[in-house]
Amino acid sequence: MTKLAIVILNWNGEKFLSQFLPVILRFAPDYAEVIIADNASCDNSASFLKETYPSIRIIQNNENGGFSKGYNQALQQIEAKYYCLLNSDIEVTENWIEPVIDLLDNNSDVAVVQPKLLSYKNKEFFEYAGASGGFIDYLGYPFCRGRVFENLEKDNGQYNDTLEVFWATGATMFIRSNIFHKLNGLDEDFFAHMEEIDFCWRVKSLGFKIMVEPKSVIYHIGGGTLPKNSSIKTYLNFRNNLFLLIKNLPKNNLLPVFLARFVLDHIAALFFLVQGHWRDTWAVYRAQLSFLRQFNKMKQKRNNVNPLVYKQTYQKSIVFNRYFKNKTKFNGTHLTS
Repeated sequence: MTKLAIVILNWNGEKFLSQFLPVILRFAPDYAEVIIADNASCDNSASFLKETYPSIRIIQNNENGGFSKGYNQALQQIEAKYYCLLNSDIEVTENWIEPVIDLLDNNSDVAVVQPKLLSYKNKEFFEYAGASGGFIDYLGYPFCRGRVFENLEKDNGQYNDTLEVFWATGATMFIRSNIFHKLNGLDEDFFAHMEEIDFCWRVKSLGFKIMVEPKSVIYHIGGGTLPKNSSIKTYLNFRNNLFLLIKNLPKNNLLPVFLARFVLDHIAALFFLVQGHWRDTWAVYRAQLSFLRQFNKMKQKRNNVNPLVYKQTYQKSIVFNRYFKNKTKFNGTHLTS
């Protein structure tokens, strides 16, 4: 069995593969295998790989089922002790694997680890998708060390400690394969966005830890599949955030949290409208309608809700602290200005 399978999910990403794959292969240790899982790309990705890297294993999915289904289908066919889910728009660094594997090898209670994510376009700053570890507040709003909503901090080494976090980014996520399969992988109803938070919440419900290992550094472009200003991304983020909550919140917290979110999501929709982003406004309401249509289906997935995990969320409102108190930095325990 391979110790580590580095699995890159590709969808029409020939330009990223040609740019970043050589570096990934150069810095891959002997115990790692690099595998491409292709989500029915219609560009020249497959022919490029076969011609340029004939020895690389390609798993060909027969449809673009999104991030979740794409990885689920691929990882069913891969035997390894650890998986690394790696976005195609990532530039890795020389020592990006070893610190993470050391952490997993020496801590059996750690199931998921992410590196420190910096911006490829501005390498002195953290990147939105995961920065130096993900957290979530009691209303379900995700944020990171190094990124609170749209505020990205400069990396001055302030978050270089190895730390337990609430969620790890799907852009580069190392996972124990046995835990991945025990949880039946990623939730395919999410399609894309926030499925990694849902997965990490379920991992924590089993009693395992999620960690960030900043000695491992990568650079992420972000928006490689959907641009940041996409109304589709807005729709998926708002809908999937509600999916996340209905699946994982303790029963006693469901009503108060959803009442608060109903109000705050409507405020967000109005804010988009005032800014002239009417497509995003409509995306918020579409997200709510889709959630209501699938409410019963998602509710039936509440099989392993652990109330102790909810207590690990940040028990204050990140929205209130960011927009009313102007607190834009989170060090892992509290917010500061």
